[in-house]
Amino acid sequence: MNIFYDIIVVGGGHAGCEAAMAAANLGCKTLLITMDMTKFAQMSCNPAIGGIAKGQIVREIDALGGYMGIITDASTLQFRMLNRSKGPAMWSPRAQCDKLHFSNIWRKILETNCVLDIYQDTVTNFLIENSKIMGCCTTTGAIFKSQAVILTAGTFLRGKMFIGQNDFEGGRIGELSSYGITEQLNSYGIKSGRMKTGTPPRIDISSVDLSKMLRQDGDTEPEKFSYLPYLSSVASGSQLPCYIVHTNEEVHDILRSGFEYSPLFSGKITGIGPRYCPSIEDKLRTFADKTEHQLFLEPESKSSREYYLQGFSSSLPLNIQMEALRKISGFENVKVFRPAYAVEYDYFEPTQLNASLESRCIENLYFAGQVNGTTGYEEAAAQGLIAGINAALKIQNKDPFILKRDDAYIAVLIDDLITKGVDEPYRMFTSRAEYRILLRQDNADFRLTPLSHKIGLCSEERYKYTMQKYEQIDNLIEYCNTTSVRPEQVNTYLSSVGTVQIENRKRISDLISRPQVKFNDLYNLVPRGTKNIKPYYISDLLDFNKGFNEDTDRLSIEEEVENRYKTEVLNNVDIQIKYKGYIERERILADKILRLENLIIPDGFDFDNIQSLSIECRQKLKRYAPKTIAQASRISGVSPADISVLLVYFGR
Repeated sequence: MNIFYDIIVVGGGHAGCEAAMAAANLGCKTLLITMDMTKFAQMSCNPAIGGIAKGQIVREIDALGGYMGIITDASTLQFRMLNRSKGPAMWSPRAQCDKLHFSNIWRKILETNCVLDIYQDTVTNFLIENSKIMGCCTTTGAIFKSQAVILTAGTFLRGKMFIGQNDFEGGRIGELSSYGITEQLNSYGIKSGRMKTGTPPRIDISSVDLSKMLRQDGDTEPEKFSYLPYLSSVASGSQLPCYIVHTNEEVHDILRSGFEYSPLFSGKITGIGPRYCPSIEDKLRTFADKTEHQLFLEPESKSSREYYLQGFSSSLPLNIQMEALRKISGFENVKVFRPAYAVEYDYFEPTQLNASLESRCIENLYFAGQVNGTTGYEEAAAQGLIAGINAALKIQNKDPFILKRDDAYIAVLIDDLITKGVDEPYRMFTSRAEYRILLRQDNADFRLTPLSHKIGLCSEERYKYTMQKYEQIDNLIEYCNTTSVRPEQVNTYLSSVGTVQIENRKRISDLISRPQVKFNDLYNLVPRGTKNIKPYYISDLLDFNKGFNEDTDRLSIEEEVENRYKTEVLNNVDIQIKYKGYIERERILADKILRLENLIIPDGFDFDNIQSLSIECRQKLKRYAPKTIAQASRISGVSPADISVLLVYFGR
């Protein structure tokens, strides 16, 4: 059976789903091949989306026209905005999700795309001619031809799982591994390695005593991820709580008694694990002086008693896990649906990729997700979206879609991967972004929606909606900069928030600059407060709510959307005025670095021709083949002196 497609996506996880939808929405006839159609975008580990820096990525995916934010909002069980006590550059949205609903919505979206086909099977090898991808073959004997292929195999390439001294194949428990792809790609010069991740036990919530635990509720006014004008599943309903528990020294002693049986310490696991999401045995070794560790008990679905015990990832034997769990307060009679386990899998060195995520070894082959050495649903989805966009643009003979580091966290992620590589599973943090004041979670639509609209992924309605929103924001900022208020208008409010009253007229922007003052509060006290702030381009976009939150009345949606839109606009004005100096300073710095981003290094350039470069620098530049001088500057081993030499050599 030979069937022809423009693009084939291998793998139906978070990266694969975003890649397939992006390619199809850009007009390419696309095939998504997955091993199990009941587990699209499966939350294999934590049933949550977002978090520190990850929440910013989800907002960026949404602003570009991806689906992770939309589906998260439709399946949210609890929402929290993290880091509220810090500045807005650090605020990060996070949602507990109904993992069953999340996957079902993804399937509905994928199946209703008229230019996207789905096939349940396992890819065994690729069709490659003259170092160019031509399609793939599957275990059922199917042969699919295509112009481009996107590999998003997650943890399934030669996946192997560990529980104590027992090991068995699989990318997830109960699911088979995939063989053949790694070996074939290695033969074409694509380097691979092994990485390791783990997951905690799943708890039967009816078997624990919740009265002994600290309850953790969501925000009283929950926000959402998508900028589109519709409501999340918890906008006007109840949220499910999470619970906090702690280990103790008795738990630790039991866990240590099983160390001799741990594949992590015996050498059976050779893959590199995530430093920032360690197993419980790693924690006991690294933080030997700690007498307790905090754990979170989190819901997985409204329709299930299954809860996730965050912080208790392990590969220890099952009997050790159970004995230790029952010494945690409230867990004396605990039952588990599934034990904790570790999984080891193949990844490919991301330094062999272009910024478009296309392989440098095989033309039109793209990589996205954990196969690039990353960890996390959000990082995977972001790569899938970019790979899907670029594969579509490539076969349409258009320029690649490359974001800069001051455009998005997604750009930081990809640039770090292709210039620095990975020596452990890569996870995004705000500290990795040098322009995080510019890359806030509140302005991703302003940064990215116009770029998405330009390549044809973002709809005209969405583009108009975004542009109107920022036009209103700009008008309000101008109003605040040019309008003064009298003492009698605001002094009562100023006293109520603990800041000094004014004696003479004062510009509104000067008042907003005070940390205690919020424009959202001040707005109703000033003349402009009598005017409505409302979205105009919402009629078509509101229809997007259908199928996601069908129980909500249309009129209540419109009213609630307008209220939330107003709050969103006022909060953005507040941030831009309060942090104006910081924002402007960072913008100037980004513009200086941008000059280096625009200095292109020719493809195939022989760095040995520049003898004044250090030997280490030449070795690193030949290995990573940076496309710009800015990329070269971020490679470990390339010094500022080397960059100066490059600038002189290229006439700058």
